[in-house]
Amino acid sequence: MQITPASLPEVLLIEPKVFGDARGFFYESYNACSFREATGFDGGFVQDNHSKSARGVLRGLHYQIRQAQGKLVRVTAGEVCDVVVDLRKSSPRFGQHASFTLSAENKRMLWVPPGFAHGFLVTSESAEFLYKVTDYWAPEHERSLLWNDPALGIDWPLGGMAPVLSKKDIEGLPLDHAETYP
Repeated sequence: MQITPASLPEVLLIEPKVFGDARGFFYESYNACSFREATGFDGGFVQDNHSKSARGVLRGLHYQIRQAQGKLVRVTAGEVCDVVVDLRKSSPRFGQHASFTLSAENKRMLWVPPGFAHGFLVTSESAEFLYKVTDYWAPEHERSLLWNDPALGIDWPLGGMAPVLSKKDIEGLPLDHAETYP
């Protein structure tokens, strides 16, 4: 596997070694020892999540202020624009973001450590998104950062269309009013 730090260096783009032939392909999507070596994270995952969304659905930018979750994310069908935002006040990159194209075709994965907000926009007809998390979902601690906050400067590839958003994402808070990490 190839590991590439993002512009937010704690966020890692993971490109697995894919073995393919006329029958199809195989790749190891997770190996605890390899993951620990690559990321330094040794806490383990407690939950796997799987979502399916239609074109134009934007989910995020989500985080949990307590029980902060690290996420190992990937797309198994379709394509998304995946975005992470550094919400650690002590970080020199506080408020900065990085974006990635994740797809079933490129098989890339992304390690989003605790302390970051995360979201994605479906850019294909539909997409299936899988992610492992390091702590359990805690709705009382869940927060949404406003997806289109001008302070973040995220260039979502919407192509002139309005995103499909949940109520919690419509009501997300701008960075200057959001709860953040130390």
